Formats: sequence, C-alpha cells, structure tokens
Amino acid sequence: MEMPLKRAVKTTAVYCWRDGAGTEVQDQIAEEVPVALSYNGISHAVMMASPLALRDFALGFSLSERIIHSPDELYGVDIEEHEEGLELALEISSERMMNLRHQRRTLSGRTGCGLCGTESLEQAIRPLQPLAASALPAHEAVQHALQQLSLNQPLQNMTGALHGAAWCDADGQVLLAREDVGRHNALDKLIGALAARRTAREGGGFALVSSRASYEMVHKCVSTGINTLVAVSAPTSLAIKMARDANLNLIGFARRGHHSVYSPKYGEEI
Repeated sequence: MEMPLKRAVKTTAVYCWRDGAGTEVQDQIAEEVPVALSYNGISHAVMMASPLALRDFALGFSLSERIIHSPDELYGVDIEEHEEGLELALEISSERMMNLRHQRRTLSGRTGCGLCGTESLEQAIRPLQPLAASALPAHEAVQHALQQLSLNQPLQNMTGALHGAAWCDADGQVLLAREDVGRHNALDKLIGALAARRTAREGGGFALVSSRASYEMVHKCVSTGINTLVAVSAPTSLAIKMARDANLNLIGFARRGHHSVYSPKYGEEI
C-alpha cells in the first residue's frame, strides 16, 4: 500500500525570528526515511527518500540502473514497514536477477547520492548507448514549463525541502510530476511513473528537474530513452560531455526569462 500524502510531512513547533521579533510557529517539515530495495529476497540498496510514490520509485530505479530493461520484467513490489524504515521488496525475472548477481553494486545511499558504494572507476562511469538525435524543445515551451513547475510541487510548497521532476509535452505543459528529498529519487519516480503509465515520450516532450544536472541525471535520462533534460540549475562538465556524446539535449540554468543550451554543442546541426 502506498503511503498517504500526510505521511510525507510532519508538523513541529519552532522559534521563528523575523523583523526584530521572535515567536513560536508551527512549521511543516519534509519526512526523510531509509528506503531499502531488495530483489528476489536479496538486499541491493538503501536510499534516503520521501515515503511517497514508492512503486514508481521502485520501477524507475530498476529501469534507470538497468537492473531491468522493461516494466514487464518487474513482477511485483511489496512495501513493508519496519521500525528502521521502509523496504521495497521487488520480484524480477530470473534472467534479470542472474545479470544483477554478476554486476551488483551496493548503494548505501545518502540523500541524492547516485554513486555511493560503487566499487571501481569502471562502475562509476558506465557506458551509454547514444540516443537518436532529436530537435530541441521550443524556447517558449521551456519557459511555459518553468512557470508550471511550482504548481506541481505541493510538498515543496509546504516544506521547501523537496526536489521536483516533471514530464512536459512539446508545448511545455506539465503532464506528470514527482517529488522527493533527493533529486535522483525524484527523477527515478518520474521515470517509473512514465513507464507504469506507458506515457509516450515522442513528439518533443522533455524532462524538467528543479536541481542541477549531474552526470547521474544525464545517465538516467539516456538509459531510459528521455531525449531532453531541462535543469533549473547548472550542469557539470561531465554531464555536458556525456550528454553531447549520447545525443541528449541538455538545457541548464532554466530560469524565468532565460536558459542555456549545453547540448548539442553550439553550432552543431541535429
């Protein structure tokens, strides 16, 4: 059973100082809990996450980490509550489980951590199958999506502590959005939601995230067939290189009235 919205927020009394005076107020605080993922009974990862949209998270993480290649290879997800946190018990195909045993890496995940526990440099920089080159979204569509992002982040508006990831159509209309205390988790939840709903990604749609664009964010998009990533903050140099090599359209510093295109490289034709 998925957690209700109220489980993701706690209310606590805090002392607030403003304009030279202090008073006690009730503050809404985002929940952050350990979420363990196990595959066919074997522990694989522990991530710090918001306890919402956990089935989307389980599916999206499994796809973006290439543990499974399609939603059909995930047979079921049981959400179990423990005193220490939550466990997502996933049942996947025997073929994928066999592959996982060979390539398994332990991710003892802090908030927003995508590479914790990676055992070698080769595991950290994983190869990508390039996408087919696609057209950039219209500048007006990017700006329109930005205007809608906060409207689709109810928990961020309540607490100020959550990242958002949204899927937008070619006109910049937000079709689907997910939130989490971790930016990688928010994107995984969006990927899972898109896959579970079989949402079409053709026709100039793009992912919009409220965070920076790191290498790991680029990798998750490319590995799950998302052609364009728009980030509110800056990309890293590795993210730009990987995006260009993989034909991912990468837009950063997307703010009201301006944004920068980092991939494709300026002057390149697509």
